[in-house]
Amino acid sequence: MGSSKQKVAEFHRAVRAALRPLRNAERAAGMRAYMRNQFEYLGVSMPDHRAAVAPLLKRFSPAGPEELHMAAEGFWRMRKREYQYVATGLLGRYQAILSFDDLPWVLGLVQSKSWWDTVDALVKTIGPVVRRAGAKGKRAMDAAVRHGNFWVRRIAMLHQLGLRDEVDTARLFRYAELLATEKEFFIRKAIGWALRDYAWHDWRAVEKFLKTTQIELSGLTVREASKNFAALSQRRPDKQLLTRRRRKP
Repeated sequence: MGSSKQKVAEFHRAVRAALRPLRNAERAAGMRAYMRNQFEYLGVSMPDHRAAVAPLLKRFSPAGPEELHMAAEGFWRMRKREYQYVATGLLGRYQAILSFDDLPWVLGLVQSKSWWDTVDALVKTIGPVVRRAGAKGKRAMDAAVRHGNFWVRRIAMLHQLGLRDEVDTARLFRYAELLATEKEFFIRKAIGWALRDYAWHDWRAVEKFLKTTQIELSGLTVREASKNFAALSQRRPDKQLLTRRRRKP
């Protein structure tokens, strides 16, 4: 444990040393205002942030989940928002070493210093962990979609982003209906985003859901979900999707 602490401490120092020279007070003020003055910033642009941090993330290579927890938590405690971005990048890069047992811990980060930037970045860690956990992961998301914290509910709605033909459509549409009555902007937006993402794979299924659901969806949700329908309707059908459909009895 001692060597792990030293390794993590050196990593924290290296990241701070890489980001601090890139501080920009004017940019920091703009970033703070954009995030409704909730967080303090160094004022490092995202391209500069990625260029400075990426080699350090690659070099760190945590020995196991405990070391990854320690590193991410350290960045989460730091005052400047850019350090939380380092943590989400770190977790996304090394999510493969996390298991279902680590899910409550990651969901704890979702509920701390919460805003769309870190929450949505953590989807990239939580999604793969949930998928690897199989039935246990699905049950965890079934609980998350009813969680008291709306950011956790947003995670549940978004955790299947990018899965295309591997999306559990029954859960996708059920979660959309469960959350449809909420007034929270970030929930309504998440429902639309999740449906729009799946529409890139099968827009007709999403269109059918929007037309047949008995639950009233917000205008924001419907606009987001159907945003690409016109373009997708002109796209050539996916051959693999057609083949799968023909094989169905």
